[in-house]
Parts: sequence; structure tokens; C-alpha cells
Amino acid sequence: MPRWLLACLLIWAGSAAADERISICYNYGCAAEKAVRYTEPQLAWARKALSAARNPEQERQALAPVIGRLYLWAGMQSPIYVDKGGNTADDAVNGAMDCIDHSTTTTRLLTVLERRGWLRYHRVIEVQHRNRFFIFDHYSAAIKEKQPSWLPREKIAYTEDMPEEIMPDRFVVDSWFVDNGKPAVILPLEHWKDGGGPEVGN
Repeated sequence: MPRWLLACLLIWAGSAAADERISICYNYGCAAEKAVRYTEPQLAWARKALSAARNPEQERQALAPVIGRLYLWAGMQSPIYVDKGGNTADDAVNGAMDCIDHSTTTTRLLTVLERRGWLRYHRVIEVQHRNRFFIFDHYSAAIKEKQPSWLPREKIAYTEDMPEEIMPDRFVVDSWFVDNGKPAVILPLEHWKDGGGPEVGN
């Protein structure tokens, strides 16, 4: 085999291996799923956007549009491009997503970013749940600061058995509030549990 052809094949193989495939949930309650592919240039854009952050707050600010862009690219390969914020603007449309679809999918997206080492100030935690007036159940993906922002990073290392009063802050990353491709809503967990977030139909 000619050397130039072998080199091209190796480059192609490396590029293909660097791509990511993620299963996207839609049609409410993950009734349907579709695998979408993120190319290395797309992932490089996400890495660059997150790498500019110099503290947890900046990382959250960068993360919101990154999640939105990942959803936009997923919508180019699946029916979720029709998805609107909330549940009523796109009710019964193929590709619509409820909070279960969003919390599951966003957690998968966040896990890819975390696995690649691009979340330097946060880690992905379990899906969060809130219930208002014993009627409206809502779920969201979530992250946790690796270390409290008010403690000097060189003074204390993050451990799971920290006293509760200095445990890292938790935040929801809630893409259900917005139309497909828009920046996700990132809120402190306690504010979200109290009903925080944009007004949308339920």
C-alpha cells in the first residue's frame, strides 16, 4: 500500500474515532431515541468555548450556549429541531421534548464534556427533581462545583465528605425552558426547586 494512502487512512481513522455519538431522547418520556454524531470540529468549538473560563461562574456562562449549540447540531440530524420551550407550544409534534427527554439528553451531553476534561470547575451529578403544588413534576440535568468559589483553590481540595456548610454549589442545566438551539438555562439548584426559571407553558 502506498505510504500516502496509508497516511490518509490513519488520519481518517483518527478523525472518525474522535467523533462522538450520543442518543437523543424525544417524543416525551424518551419514547423515541436517535443517535446523532458530533464531529471533531464541532467538539473543538465546544472545547474552545469552555476553555476560556477562569472560574466556575465563567464556566457556567460558557456552558449555556455550548449546550444550546449541541442541541442545534442534534436537531440537524433528528426531529428535535421542532422542539419549543415548555410542553404546549409543540404538543404532539414528532420531535417534541419534555423535561424527561431534556434532563436525560442534557446529562448525556454534559457527561461527554466531563469525560473529555472540558468541565474544569464542575462535575455532572444526578438528574434533579422538583414538585410544585403536588402536581407539576419537573426534572433537569445538574452540575456541582468541584470546590466552593469563595475558597482559594490552592488551600483546600474537594472531597465528598466536606461539612455541609462548605459543600460545593449545585446548579441545574435546564434546556427544557428554551427552543431548540437556544442557550440552556443554568440556575442555582435551590432557586430552581423554588420554581425559578423562565415562564413557559407546562
